Amino acid sequence: MPQSPSPKIFVLDTSVVLYDYKAMTSFEEHDVAVPLTVLEELDQFKKGNNVINLHAREFMRQLDELSKESDLRHWIPINGPGKGRFRVIAEEAGGVDASELFGSKKNDHRILNAALALAKAEKSRRVILVSKDLNLRIKARAVSLAAEDYETVRIKDVAHLYRGTGHVELPGDEAIDRLHAEESVPAADVLPAKPPANQYFILRSAGKSALAWYDPASDRIERVTKANAYGVKPRNAEQTFALHAILNRGVSLVSISGAAGTGKTLLALAGALEQRREFRQIYLARPIVPLSNKDLGYLPGDIQSKVNPYMQPLWDNLSVIKNQFSETSKEYRRIDEMIEHEKLHIVPLAYIRGRSFANVMFIVDEAQNLTPHEIKTIITRAGEGTKIVLTGDVFQIDTPYLDSHSNGLSYLIDRLRGHHLYAHINLEKGERSELANLASSLL
Repeated sequence: MPQSPSPKIFVLDTSVVLYDYKAMTSFEEHDVAVPLTVLEELDQFKKGNNVINLHAREFMRQLDELSKESDLRHWIPINGPGKGRFRVIAEEAGGVDASELFGSKKNDHRILNAALALAKAEKSRRVILVSKDLNLRIKARAVSLAAEDYETVRIKDVAHLYRGTGHVELPGDEAIDRLHAEESVPAADVLPAKPPANQYFILRSAGKSALAWYDPASDRIERVTKANAYGVKPRNAEQTFALHAILNRGVSLVSISGAAGTGKTLLALAGALEQRREFRQIYLARPIVPLSNKDLGYLPGDIQSKVNPYMQPLWDNLSVIKNQFSETSKEYRRIDEMIEHEKLHIVPLAYIRGRSFANVMFIVDEAQNLTPHEIKTIITRAGEGTKIVLTGDVFQIDTPYLDSHSNGLSYLIDRLRGHHLYAHINLEKGERSELANLASSLL
């Protein structure tokens, strides 16, 4: 009878722990090691209100519990009998000195050296470095060390990620005529199969068309008409669908994806202003990627001075909405009054942890720069009557340890598709300007 292969050893770097503090428990029967250098780096992240600071603290608490049972330099069971073990490894001679090879004594090279030394000591087992850092993975392979991305919450096929819309060709005009006359028709009369909840459709026949939405509560296809939200009018079918989802009080969570210039943020803000009387407050937020991974407190000035540069795109979109009206109009003044009285409030995401938001409209821009855990943290803050709108482009990632497959927005779209509280729309057509569309398509 052939022997089963020995469990592998996965060496985690700092980026994995900051992405998922429970990562050490995700490798089933395989063993997990963390270089001592990672603990040194985590010490720099233990203070602060960002999710990565929480992850650093939670991981160190896990190590504290493990160290009560045994010395962390020796293998300690972490998942029960027959499951994996954990240990901390120090930088030792592994045959190749990464610092000398790459010409600098960086922490990444110390992590590589620790993994190489472990591979030398455990010749009968496969040692694999796990990192969210693409460059570190490449360096590891350059010194003949196996390296992988951390893929526990990774979307496999982002190219076919749910888009929220569908096109249906009908054999005749009857269903579309009924939809225009009656405003809704049974879903079975139009669609061959039951669609995901809150999916949108462009219905076409030989001579007619209609925009529609599947209502899961009634199991009917409802007609969608173009709405005007605080002076903003949708310019294409997908924008019409997005605004409908934002204004639909039966849907508590909306995500809008699309490239720059498709109108994601503008529609979300306009929809929130249109519903200003239905919510106690409107919160606007974007992820902040601090300079050199330093907390906001590192920057000069009060909290508003620290946050404003990151939030300028939100102010720009508010200006677009305001400037549709004259400065003496009530619509123009109302936005200024809402800001002054914090009815409309721009906040950094780092400061929402531990809070609960009831009867609030919460817009999160650039949500693709959040991890799945950060997305979960935001949504779990929602109290009764709260609606959350997340906007972003899953292919435009600004943080080094996320990509189109692993960011929080992609994860949300993949996991929540079809839930009756959730709607998603992908915007495809740029509407910023003819010049912007030219650059997007040809440059």
